[in-house]
Amino acid sequence: MGFVLYPQFLVPDSQFPITICSGVNTLLTDHNLLDLAEEVEKEARPIYQKIEKTAFCNQQRVLDAFRRARVSDFHLKGSTGYGYGDQGRETLERVYAEVFGAEKALVRGQIVSGTHALALCFFGILRPGDELLAVQGQPYDTLQAIIGTAKKAPGNLREWGVSYRQVELLPDGTPDWAGIAGAVSDRTRMVFLQRSRGYTNRPSLNLQEMKKLISFLKSRKPDVVVCVDNCYGEFVEDAEPPAIGADLAAGSLIKNPGGGLAPGGGYVVGQARYVEMAASRWTAPGIGGEVGPAPEFQRLLFQGLFIAPHVVAEALKGAVFAARFCERLGFAVSPSYREERTDIIQEITLGSRERLLAFCRGIQSASPVDAHVRPEPAPLPGYSDPVIMAAGTFVQGASLELSADAPVKEPYRVYLQGGLTKEHVTLAVISAAKEMLGK
Repeated sequence: MGFVLYPQFLVPDSQFPITICSGVNTLLTDHNLLDLAEEVEKEARPIYQKIEKTAFCNQQRVLDAFRRARVSDFHLKGSTGYGYGDQGRETLERVYAEVFGAEKALVRGQIVSGTHALALCFFGILRPGDELLAVQGQPYDTLQAIIGTAKKAPGNLREWGVSYRQVELLPDGTPDWAGIAGAVSDRTRMVFLQRSRGYTNRPSLNLQEMKKLISFLKSRKPDVVVCVDNCYGEFVEDAEPPAIGADLAAGSLIKNPGGGLAPGGGYVVGQARYVEMAASRWTAPGIGGEVGPAPEFQRLLFQGLFIAPHVVAEALKGAVFAARFCERLGFAVSPSYREERTDIIQEITLGSRERLLAFCRGIQSASPVDAHVRPEPAPLPGYSDPVIMAAGTFVQGASLELSADAPVKEPYRVYLQGGLTKEHVTLAVISAAKEMLGK
């Protein structure tokens, strides 16, 4: 399926709009794309200013938490062995709890991913006979393995006697309130909410809608535990899920809250009793979060959290640029550049396998690490379709650094996220356009 470039991006001697097809690379020039980028910058400037205001608010909250916790130089050191009395670890967790509006936090370098952090919540709180309910349709692939609805990974929730149900979203992507009301039962122990869209075309769940959902769920069953997958959403808005009523939220430190500096780790924040239950799953009952040495990179966890509001704002401005740039080239995007955001993910529908692969290769070629590597689709544990990933990152798999990935299936949507600097995102998107349109 072809599309048309707008007339202002024609090469000087062209008489008609350029339809994307074989050979079009001979008509496109760097000058066309740079002119487009300059126009997009002007259009997006008011949106950038809104993002900067939110970053200022979040930076103030983080700074206040650091000052109230009296963070000192000796807190930045690691520890060994059991980590008994590790004041640095305890102080970092106090800072996280305050920043996220929570009673308690578990922040550990040994948590390997957001999926791992969520597994601590699921297995820490749910018991045989309980039910886990998802109210936004099917969770993303790796969580399906934990639940036991997809690949039958050993030790999944179903094997432990935990049942699962889900309520689909309405066709417009909004919650099915009647369906949710009918699904909540006496057995429903936990309701799972996912802030970002994952590999789906549904809207991300912003905090305003999340607050309405939580209030509705609590009105149906006051003791239900609401657990939020907060990945990609931290510092995008001016609050976090525990501050608006979520019982638990979990995420990865190599995404937003690590600020691009954390080399690993994850977190769980929320009500103290539930965080303690998750911590007992992390180590063992009776031990919980009282042990666990802070890693040698403890300073980077503090420093990454401190700069996270700014770096997330850079990634958001990059996403806004990418959305408008690709819109101007004729691609469908979600969200649009003007829409309010609750995560750093930008979806772009490319319409063909060739353009999808070319886009990811263009992003990879503009990466600071492994720019010479050519990404290829491949099976990925936990995913049902081959996945292509472009990620020339300093930290392996770090999604706050610029990356682009996609399941290789129709309608060939790519998911762009991150960017430590807005300038890098701009350069990489132009590179992706050159690679893609040239194909």
